[in-house]
Amino acid sequence: MRKSVAIIGTRGYPSYYGGFETLLRQLAPYLTNRGWDVTVYGRHGSTTPEDPNLDPRVRTIVTKGIESKSLSTLSYGLTSTAHAFRHAPDVALVMNVANGYWLPALKAKGIPTVINVDGIEWERAKWGRPAKAVFRGGANMTARFGDHLVYDSSEIGRRWANDFGRDGIYIPYGGTDPGNLNPVDKLSHRSYALMVARFVPENTVAEFLDAAETLSDRWDVAIVGSSGYGGELDDRVEALATANSRVHWFGHVNDDSLLFSLWQHAGAYFHGHSVGGTNPALVQAMACGAPVIARDTVFNREVLGPKGQYVAPDPTAIAAALETVLANSVMQQQLSTNSRTRQAEHFTWDVVCGRYEQTLLHASMQ
Repeated sequence: MRKSVAIIGTRGYPSYYGGFETLLRQLAPYLTNRGWDVTVYGRHGSTTPEDPNLDPRVRTIVTKGIESKSLSTLSYGLTSTAHAFRHAPDVALVMNVANGYWLPALKAKGIPTVINVDGIEWERAKWGRPAKAVFRGGANMTARFGDHLVYDSSEIGRRWANDFGRDGIYIPYGGTDPGNLNPVDKLSHRSYALMVARFVPENTVAEFLDAAETLSDRWDVAIVGSSGYGGELDDRVEALATANSRVHWFGHVNDDSLLFSLWQHAGAYFHGHSVGGTNPALVQAMACGAPVIARDTVFNREVLGPKGQYVAPDPTAIAAALETVLANSVMQQQLSTNSRTRQAEHFTWDVVCGRYEQTLLHASMQ
């Protein structure tokens, strides 16, 4: 008998917005191949229906919500949960603790839940005090009403055990080896520094931009990302790229072949994420063989391991670390090899999707 799963809390399928959406582009087809009926809830205008890798067997449902930085997750989570409540899937996969407020409804209906708790959202600098309180409240509700919790890093699991007394299942993100790709126009192999990030304070974007002003005297600098809502960091990057021909801003990229090529041919990739667990962009950069220099956090050390290269969130230190790698082809090769080896050994999609299916099966049979 076919099992059914409703996936709540992402932008939809297929989408290129963030980590959850990256996971779904792998997990949804995997589950359909394994005989599941998969329904993904999403938002209007957030998916890429012309994606050549779209699996038409995945059912997509767009619900209504409020498009704002602070209310979109809550409002879309509510309407998605209401729809799932009426249709009663065998299990619900819920992404983000902000949707913890709606878990009592699923429990009342007898729908078992698996919740990916994501990072420590209530510590992110991009949120004001009210939003942080909302996320903390959602985490409390998740701890109380969630049936099975998924952590994408061991450190996130430790925090949940200490702060909420809840154990869970460790399932990280995977990466895809893209094969050999051609360099992007005007950016030759190993000749440029790269940053890929959403423009929020905890991703060390401002510090990288300070470093980029120094680096661009000698090296090309490629920047992928935006805030999604405009603002000071977007304006600063636009001004920097306009004034300096060595600075290349690609904005938000939906084209995997472009993004993977930028990672594969980068001379040094700066990963500045500081709050969260296993970051999917970091794992994919590793799969592409990028020479990674990461902000020194427990999360990044867990992913890159003892052979990784780490730096403090200081513009001078970031510029010096990137300069050192850009000027040293031997070091570039060592870091590239470490990236590929760590990803292949610890972060593959087959293992990740298999663990999700086992967890969903276990939940659906309880």
